[in-house]
Amino acid sequence: MIFYKIGSTLEECSQEEALNNIPFVAVLNSLEWNDREDSFDMGIEMEMQLSSITATRAEVNYDSLTGTFYLPNRNDPSAPGEGFAFALDEKGIVFVDDGDAALSIIQRVKRTKKWKLPSLERFLYDFLEQIIHDDAYMLNRYELELNQLEDKLRETDSQEIILRLNEILGSIRDLRMHYEQLMDLGQELEENENSFFSADNLRYFHLFTARIAILRDTAASVRDYIVQLRDYYESQMGLKQNRIMTLLTVITSIFLPLTLITGWYGMNFKHMPELEWPWAYPALLGVFAVITIGCIIFFKKKKWM
Repeated sequence: MIFYKIGSTLEECSQEEALNNIPFVAVLNSLEWNDREDSFDMGIEMEMQLSSITATRAEVNYDSLTGTFYLPNRNDPSAPGEGFAFALDEKGIVFVDDGDAALSIIQRVKRTKKWKLPSLERFLYDFLEQIIHDDAYMLNRYELELNQLEDKLRETDSQEIILRLNEILGSIRDLRMHYEQLMDLGQELEENENSFFSADNLRYFHLFTARIAILRDTAASVRDYIVQLRDYYESQMGLKQNRIMTLLTVITSIFLPLTLITGWYGMNFKHMPELEWPWAYPALLGVFAVITIGCIIFFKKKKWM
């Protein structure tokens, strides 16, 4: 259980000091919240099931705003992430976390931010900004990797490339969902339905939603790039299969008349033309050669070969 009062920076303090020096920030685990929730006087009862958090969302109550954060694993957005809950009113915000995700973000804010005009709204903005701090760089890494995969696709049709494209597509899909949820949260804060925030400070939430919109659009462009590469791969595979089918058709067309002739002369009849002629076999080989060369010339002119 850790308490901070919001001054020119975050200053760690006791619970009594925090509640007497509004605004404040508190971090508790679920057991501590159950024991002390009445002391925050937020008029709510949050059922803590932190292990089942799968989304970022906010819910407006009569005299508080509650919700959850779900943070994807940035190394693998498709892998399980971290989740924690929060409750806030005009006095401050309480994070309920059985892990260390919320506290680590708060500590980064404490290390990197100082405020001339401290406020709960400014803390919330910096807290939200830390959640997406490296996301632009991460999306840029994905774009660079896709450029490399595109070059490889032009040289080879390895199945490993398409598998990696599918992995990235899944990660981008999860990130887009995350950004859309954060945007909904930012808009909920900006609406200020319970008038917890100063009207002059609502610009922080507007700025945050604008940043999230950029990340969401960037993720959408990365997704479109992946779809284009997959379509290119499928078109290349289609062309390759068409070339194979064309070659097989050409070979079949060349050997079809030859097969007809050999089948004809393979019949067991005693009196067949040219059977007693000394030049019959060379003549038949010549017919084969003429048919083969003629078919090849025909297919070349038609650009089937």
